[in-house]
Amino acid sequence: MRKYYVTLLIIDQRPSQIYDEVMSQLGTRVSGWLGDENDIAAVLSGLAGRDALRGMLARLQPKEEVLLLGWGVPMPILVKSRRYDKTFWAELMGNQANRSMEEDLKLLGH
Repeated sequence: MRKYYVTLLIIDQRPSQIYDEVMSQLGTRVSGWLGDENDIAAVLSGLAGRDALRGMLARLQPKEEVLLLGWGVPMPILVKSRRYDKTFWAELMGNQANRSMEEDLKLLGH
C-alpha cells in the first residue's frame, strides 16, 4: 500500500481486540485516553520505551487529548483538540460571526 501512497486508518475503541498481526503492521498510532490495561498494552506493543509511553498515556485527559506515536513521528506528540465554542467561531469568522442567518442566506443568493 505504501508503494501506491495509500493510507489505511484502523479505528477501534478497544485496541486489544485488534488482531496481533494487524497491530504489528501499524507504524503510526493515535491513541486517546485508555482505562483498560489490555488496551494500553495493545497500543504500546512493538514500540520501544513502553514504560515512558505508558506514563504519557496515563496522563492524557479523557477528552480533547491524543498521543501520536510510532514510526511516522520522530517522537511522541501530544495533540490537544480545539473546542468549537463561541470563541472559536469568533476567531475563525472575525466580524462575520455576528451576522444573522438571513444575512448569510442573502449572501448565498437565497
